[in-house]
Amino acid sequence: MKISIIGAGNMGGAIACGLALTGSLSPGNITVIDHKGKNVERLKAFCGELNVVIADYSSLLESDIIILAVKPWMIEDILMTHKALLNTKQLLVSVASGVILDQLQGWTSPDQPVFRVMPNTAISVCQSMTYIASRGASDEQAQQVSEIFASLGKAELIDEKLFPAVTSLTSCGIAFAFRYIRAAMEGGIEMGVYPGQAKNAVLQTLRGAIELLEANGTHPEAEIDKVTTAGGITIKGLNEMEHAGFSSAVIRGLKASNVK
Repeated sequence: MKISIIGAGNMGGAIACGLALTGSLSPGNITVIDHKGKNVERLKAFCGELNVVIADYSSLLESDIIILAVKPWMIEDILMTHKALLNTKQLLVSVASGVILDQLQGWTSPDQPVFRVMPNTAISVCQSMTYIASRGASDEQAQQVSEIFASLGKAELIDEKLFPAVTSLTSCGIAFAFRYIRAAMEGGIEMGVYPGQAKNAVLQTLRGAIELLEANGTHPEAEIDKVTTAGGITIKGLNEMEHAGFSSAVIRGLKASNVK
C-alpha cells in the first residue's frame, strides 16, 4: 500500500512519522508533499527514510490513499488542480477542519471514496483520539482507513453530523485539558510546590485517573465517591470548584466550540 500525504506541517508530518515509526507502513511507501519546502529538513531529521518532496504531486498517480493535511482553504484548489492524477479506486482522506464530505466529492467525483477525519495533536505521540466519517466507501475501505489511524492512538467511525461535537471534545478538548493542567500547576506553585514537581504531580494524577476509569469501566463519579469522605478535604475542594462554576464552565466551553 502506498500513501501520499499532501502537507508537511504539524499534522501531515505527525501522521507520516507516526505511521513510519509504528511500523504500520514502510517509510519507503510514504510520500510527503511539502508545498513550499520549509518543513523538509525537520521531517528528514525526525524520520529520514520518508520520501519528502517539494511541490511534486506525481506520487498521487500510484497512491492507494491520499491524505489531505493542509489548511481548509487550500483543499479545493489542490484537488481541482491535480484532479487528473486521481482515480476512483483511491481513498481520499481529509484532516482539514470544516471540509465536509459533499465538498470532497464535489471537487473530485461523485464516485470517489472520501473520508473526513478529525485527529488531535497527540497523533504525534501515537495517542490521538481520531474520528472518521466516509462517503462512497465500502466497509472494507472504511476499516482500512480506521486501522491506519488506530495505529496512531484510537479511532472510531461515526456519522458526519457528530463531527462538530467530537471536534469540540477532542481536537479543541486537548487544549482544554492543557489549560486544566496549567491551572493545577499554578495552584500547586502558590501552595509552595516547585513548578517541575507540580507538573509531574498533575500529569501522573491525570494518568492514574485515566488508567482507573479504563481498568474499572466505571463512571467518573463512582471513582470520585471513593475519595470523598464525609467532612473530608476532597469534598471541600470539589464543592469550592463547583461554587466557582467548574462543571458549568467546562460544558459552556465545549458548547461554544461546537460550531456547526
